[in-house]
Amino acid sequence: MDIDVGPVDPSVLYEQDLHVSSAVWEGQERGLLRCQEHTSLLHQWKLTDEQIKLVDKAGFGFFRKIGPMSLNNSLISALVERWRRETNTFHLPLGEMTITLDEVALVLGLEIDGDPIVGSKVGDEVAMDMCGRLLGKLPSAANKEVNCSRVKLNWLKRTFSECPEDASFDVVQAHTRAYLLYLIGSTIFATTDGDKVSVKYLPLFEDFDQAGRYAWGASALACLYRALGNASLKSQSNICGCLTLLQCWSYFHLDIGRPEKSEACFPLALLWKGKGSRSKTDLSEYRRELDDLDPSKITWCPYERFENLIPPHIKDKLILGRSKTTLVCFEKIELHFPDRCLRQFGKRQPIPQKVKRRDRKNRRLDDLDTSMSLACEEWAERGDHIVDSPGGGNVVDDGAYMEWYARISITKLYREAFLESQVMNMIACMREFEEAASGIALERLSPVEREVMESVKDTFANSLTFGGWQEVAVNSGYGKRRRRNEQTPTPNNGGGNDLSSLLLQKDDA
Repeated sequence: MDIDVGPVDPSVLYEQDLHVSSAVWEGQERGLLRCQEHTSLLHQWKLTDEQIKLVDKAGFGFFRKIGPMSLNNSLISALVERWRRETNTFHLPLGEMTITLDEVALVLGLEIDGDPIVGSKVGDEVAMDMCGRLLGKLPSAANKEVNCSRVKLNWLKRTFSECPEDASFDVVQAHTRAYLLYLIGSTIFATTDGDKVSVKYLPLFEDFDQAGRYAWGASALACLYRALGNASLKSQSNICGCLTLLQCWSYFHLDIGRPEKSEACFPLALLWKGKGSRSKTDLSEYRRELDDLDPSKITWCPYERFENLIPPHIKDKLILGRSKTTLVCFEKIELHFPDRCLRQFGKRQPIPQKVKRRDRKNRRLDDLDTSMSLACEEWAERGDHIVDSPGGGNVVDDGAYMEWYARISITKLYREAFLESQVMNMIACMREFEEAASGIALERLSPVEREVMESVKDTFANSLTFGGWQEVAVNSGYGKRRRRNEQTPTPNNGGGNDLSSLLLQKDDA
């Protein structure tokens, strides 16, 4: 059975053919994503008091406290299936949601206001020179400790994880730079390479005061957006970026796979520290739970209760969560669309502006330079583009917005449940046709017309009573979807054929 899953209006989700949801609907399960975040060994770094001061100065004082975080691969994989890189938002049954700049500051404790992190790739020779100048030691190419200007995380940990007690200040700085490179390479700037980090980030820590002026949180979000977008393509099997942020965001907003909280402290990721992430729930069940998401399972504004924990310098910048701006991190350029998720700020959600199509192919170097220049200009004006909407409250409006959203989005991914609902809708339509046909006065028809109408009525009646489906159609409220735990009623105690099962079997054949 060929069913068009949507969207009805493809003007927003114009890359549906590339998206993983199209593969799910074709029965091509890719399985769990491989999550490339490597925090398990962070606790093995032994920082001195002098190093901790430098880490604080560089802007990672709160972030370093998070440390190792176990990941729920099934939940992350299910969330990725809802991510759309056309809008940089999750498309859920009740509307769009996303990870916003203020949440990066709250969850990770990183600075979201400051200079953009820009630069260019470096070659092997330049990378080795950077290591010698800023770390004081060189990785060995012969031992495969460096490759394509990327150094192994294991080499950094083995060489710099413990600073000598009698070290000079230059050595302390070198060890701290190595730690920071390891920290960002295993978390916010983690890549699908897994165990490597690019040396291009090392000069960002040459001056610790300057490092503290960068908008690390904005760049972390740019990288996560890019990673989510790539992982949402049906051809991909890995995901990187700051998955701790992704998982904690889900725990705060969605009551799905959510563990018990720890004692409240800052940064707020610590509320979920070491909490039951190795879930026994599989991907298909999380997919079903997201399909069935209702208002009681969503917390639009989850951070209000923690206001007294937020440091003043973080709180002062949270308004940037509503900045419609451009995020950058070296060659990555991603758009921040809080106007699509205003309910996360306690505001009414109007229909957002049209999405501008992005050309992701044939990007030349001069095009990237131009785009980066424009992106940095937009970032410089971030404070001038704070979005708002009239009214307030957390009420989900089922009016114009939801009607529009139903046309442009795909809200159901659990294939069998969706097909069942389609069958029920078809039955409801057939029931309406039957009732309309029954209301026609046969005595006014010619003998031939009467014979045709009687045949039509018999056909509908036979179809609806096939396997007890007339009773189902009547009891279900004409096509309303049954709950999962409700059994299909059959007048012959299960002896008849189940129409939905037959249709599903035909589709799977």
